[in-house]
Amino acid sequence: MERNLPDTFPTPDSSIATESAAPKQQDVVTAPKQASPPRSTAQQKKSATKAPAAAKKPISYADAGVDITSVDRSKQRIKMLARKTFNKQVLSEIGGFGGLFALDLAKFPNPVLVSSMDGVGTKLKVAFELGIHHTVGQDLVNHCVNDIAVQGATPLFFLDYLAAGKLDNATIETVVQGLSEACRANGCALIGGETAQMPGFYADGEYDLAGTIIGAVNRDKIITGDTVQVGDILIGLPSNGLHTNGYSLARKLLFEVAKYGPEQYINELKDKTGAALMRTHRSYLAIIKKLTGAEVVSGMAHITGGGITDNLPRILPKGMGAIIDRASWTVPPLFDHLQHLGNVDEDEMLRTFNMGIGLICVVPAEKVKKAKAVLNRANERHCIIGRVVRGERKVSYN
Repeated sequence: MERNLPDTFPTPDSSIATESAAPKQQDVVTAPKQASPPRSTAQQKKSATKAPAAAKKPISYADAGVDITSVDRSKQRIKMLARKTFNKQVLSEIGGFGGLFALDLAKFPNPVLVSSMDGVGTKLKVAFELGIHHTVGQDLVNHCVNDIAVQGATPLFFLDYLAAGKLDNATIETVVQGLSEACRANGCALIGGETAQMPGFYADGEYDLAGTIIGAVNRDKIITGDTVQVGDILIGLPSNGLHTNGYSLARKLLFEVAKYGPEQYINELKDKTGAALMRTHRSYLAIIKKLTGAEVVSGMAHITGGGITDNLPRILPKGMGAIIDRASWTVPPLFDHLQHLGNVDEDEMLRTFNMGIGLICVVPAEKVKKAKAVLNRANERHCIIGRVVRGERKVSYN
């Protein structure tokens, strides 16, 4: 769809205040012989609002902070980046009022559409500080892809929304380039988006980024967790870092409490602060496809905001809970250092960050050996982190 630059201006109030007519009097015997000047005339001269003088120089949209001409020059580049993600199912060009996509009914004879949307969050604040804009688009796409992939869906197409106060074209193109690269890597098409300039709403050089993904799955292949049973095994796959969650707390601890600079090397992290925070949210699509193709999973949870504590229960049937063995995996140094800096409670850490586990697969006990073989062939690191037990959709840790 067209990347327009919407803005709304209030209509100046040019109305002139007037005094309302006096109430009609009854039983008036005589009228004055000579009418006096209308009572309201003098008052109107005093109370009337003068219309503002017209500007001597014509004022344009650009004068208000929205330079359509400048952004239009970058649209051709953006179109090229989006077009690189197109496949034969895309029936429209970038620039129409809506993106057109033909569902492949040979691949999905009994299709169910699966959708999700998300944003990058305050990870963007770190991107602004470091001037790194090419990875945030990848963060966004991968996050959305994982959200629908855990339900067995294949991503079809993606739509983005980029809103800014005043932003140069190079930054816009860099962000969209990241979106394009991630869409291609995940096999989905970037068929439209919106770039909105809103001067005065965002600080210069800052922006917000959000996106929507649409995928499809055949009805008999939907994975919702309804087949999960007591005794099923939980296999955890590692994250790349914070992914896109918990950044408000991480930034407070690193930049306010510890007073680190974004380019400062931290021995405990074995990395610079900014680099540790900007690691890309990884996509699990490829390994999820292998696991679902082998029919070894009964449920999957993408560990995002809320951590394991809040995300794993989303796929547990009624009457079931989960026990997680905290000693079953090594927590990356970043999380340990964050906890140390703020003396953060363990439960708070577990419901704020992924703690090094980005995806949890629920596998029937009799299929664990096969699932591990699939993971090993794909060179995917993993560990058994717990099991499903009787309970009320809660996670317990030991």
